[in-house]
Amino acid sequence: MIKINIQKRLVMAGGEALLKVDTEISRESFVALYGRSGAGKTTLLRILAGLLEPEKGIIEVDGRCWLNTDRKIRLPVQQRQIGFVFQDFALFPHMTVRENLRYALKPEKDPGLVSRMLAMVDLEQLADRKPAMLSGGQRQRVALIRALMRKPGILLLDEPFSSLDAEMRQELQDQISALHRQFNLTTLLVSHDMAEIYRIADRVIWLDEGKVLRSGPPDALFGNVRLSSKIRLTGKVLRVAKSGVVSIVEVAAGNTVIKVVVTAGEAEELHPGDTVGIFSKAFNPVIRKI
Repeated sequence: MIKINIQKRLVMAGGEALLKVDTEISRESFVALYGRSGAGKTTLLRILAGLLEPEKGIIEVDGRCWLNTDRKIRLPVQQRQIGFVFQDFALFPHMTVRENLRYALKPEKDPGLVSRMLAMVDLEQLADRKPAMLSGGQRQRVALIRALMRKPGILLLDEPFSSLDAEMRQELQDQISALHRQFNLTTLLVSHDMAEIYRIADRVIWLDEGKVLRSGPPDALFGNVRLSSKIRLTGKVLRVAKSGVVSIVEVAAGNTVIKVVVTAGEAEELHPGDTVGIFSKAFNPVIRKI
């Protein structure tokens, strides 16, 4: 269990605000930090990692105190068992892929771990290339497995997909989900992408101007929309799930998740990632692939 109760002054476009978060995060959960730019998402990650210190706060992980400002306890970054993946990759440009990973490896660890991690993300053939010779998706894979080289308990992801195209984003989302389960990680992801969050997170902490606006499962937070006969929306299919004799199609349209009931035959034509149109017919939503 991770217990966080912190306060930190933020400087925002509209002036100062107070980041004030009091929450608990279950071990091995995948939590997304959602909200507008400047809401305090990245600041919260950096405080948890030990890269920033709040004016006031306590952080406990599995009963161990990482931070207590009143008692002047501040566990160093190196002792926090954190893996951090930054938005800009933060790889050493003068080192090869293999050298970047070895740098993160503890001296007592088996060097064979480097090869195994490369194999997990299909980068064995690129091990001797430098970051400048890799695509954005390949660099992000290297950054991800480098963060896992010390086998951290907590993985922090600061908008790791923001510079990637849609196809690569989905591929990396799948890989991060798989590594999250394989390494029994507790993962915190900063993201503005509701569809991305809906796809890979099991809980959302929604921040607004430094405060926790809402917290809970993605489908409960993002809600549904009732359509009138004059409304037509376009979105992407997130999930198609059978429910008795019908199926439920969940679609991301803007910042809203819409659930549409379809027949079994209609469901066969729809798949995650499809772009669809949703319109009303006698106030019952109808969905069609575009």
